[in-house]
Amino acid sequence: MNTKKIFSPSLLLILAIILITGCHGKGSAKKELQAVADSVTVPDTGYSGIKQYMSGRTLFKEVTFKNGVREGLMKSFYQTGEVRQTFLYKNGLREDSSIWFYQEGQPFRSTPYKKDTIDGIQRQYYRTGRLKARLGYSKGLRTTFFEEYTPEGKLVGGYPTLVVNVQDDYKIKGIYKVSLELSDKSTGVRFWHGDLSRGVFDTAHCKIIKTIKGIGSIDLKKTGSPKPSNIDVIAEILTNFGNNYLVYKKIDLPYSDLN
Repeated sequence: MNTKKIFSPSLLLILAIILITGCHGKGSAKKELQAVADSVTVPDTGYSGIKQYMSGRTLFKEVTFKNGVREGLMKSFYQTGEVRQTFLYKNGLREDSSIWFYQEGQPFRSTPYKKDTIDGIQRQYYRTGRLKARLGYSKGLRTTFFEEYTPEGKLVGGYPTLVVNVQDDYKIKGIYKVSLELSDKSTGVRFWHGDLSRGVFDTAHCKIIKTIKGIGSIDLKKTGSPKPSNIDVIAEILTNFGNNYLVYKKIDLPYSDLN
């Protein structure tokens, strides 16, 4: 007679739960329970409280929810436990200022948000607490407001200027070539064909200019049709402090049919 018993899947599941709960406090059970806890996700609606997100046994994020929506403070952490960043949420959207911290606890950068979009003056700090930079944003786009400071608190100046060179082959080849470079010959730059007429730098309305070793080139060709008698260019310059400084220039053209 065959004495083996056949267990249904539901009975096996019940037995597994009993074994896990019965071994509560033991190492293997803790690992299994931790794995279950790590896989829990916050439902779309209804949950209120603070949800902790783990990577193994390391806490890397805490999010506050109200009725299933992010509401209140969100924190992320360094692997060693110190607070890395904080965001304030209102009705699921980032508001007020998000702050990045050095591992030692001092603020590194404060970024203002309005309805989940960067808007206002971003501030950067040295480890000493002194102000390092202030950058302007409007509805997620960079403005021309820009300030950087030395570790001693002195306002930085003397940024490179935009130098324009031309090669006029209009009468022979129908080509007018414009070359762009920085006054200090540095290569940490990107050139754009566009303007800052709305007071913001919007790459969606600009066209990148081919740049090789810090020199940008625009080849304008004779069309025989009326065209604007100038072009607008922007230099996006990487500073020694790791920020992008914007320089705008309108270049007048000697011909009115170039494109």
